[in-house]
Amino acid sequence: MKIRQSGMPEMEYWESFFDAPSIIEKLFISTPAGNTVKFGCGYGTFTIPASLQTQQTLYAFDIDPTAVHSVMELAHQQQISNIQLQQQDFIQNGTGLIDESATHVMIYNLLHLENPAALLKQAYQLLKPNGVLSIMHWRSDFKTPRGPSLEIRPTPEQCQNWLKTAGFHSIQKIDIENYAPYHFSYIAIKS
Repeated sequence: MKIRQSGMPEMEYWESFFDAPSIIEKLFISTPAGNTVKFGCGYGTFTIPASLQTQQTLYAFDIDPTAVHSVMELAHQQQISNIQLQQQDFIQNGTGLIDESATHVMIYNLLHLENPAALLKQAYQLLKPNGVLSIMHWRSDFKTPRGPSLEIRPTPEQCQNWLKTAGFHSIQKIDIENYAPYHFSYIAIKS
C-alpha cells in the first residue's frame, strides 16, 4: 500500500534538506545496544548513517524495489555489512520480524499515511522494553520547498497523542532545527 505522498525529488535535492548524520547522532543518543528497524529506506539518507550507530543489524523495509536496490548498492560501495534490506509493504503486511526484537525503530517522513496509529503500534510491538522510537516529519505550520501537502501533515501535538495512545512514555521533542529546518522530531520510550 503506497502512502499519501508528494513524490521523491532527485537524491541530491532531497539530501539538501537534512544533515542526516547529525540528526541520527541526536536521535540515537539514548538507544540501548541492539537491532534497529527503519520503516522506508528511501535513498538511504538516514538508513546509511543509522547503520553506523546500530550495534547489531539494521532492518530496512520499503515497498519500492528501486529504493531497496539503490540502498543495497550504496551499502555495498561503502562496505557496510549490517544492513538487511527487504522490499515489503510493511504498512499492509508488517515486517515479519518477531516482537521485541529491536532497540530502536525509525519512522521518518511517513506519519502522513492514512492510519499512523497502526504504524506506531507496529513499532511499539517490535521494540524491546525501554527501546527507543524516533520519529521525524515535515512541519505543518508553514509551507516548505518539498514534502506532502500541508493538509495531510501531522502536527507535533497529533504525534504526541498517537505516541501516548500506542503506549509510549518519556516522549521528548528533540531540537533538530539546525540540521533539518523544515522538520520536527521526537523520541519515545517503550513502557
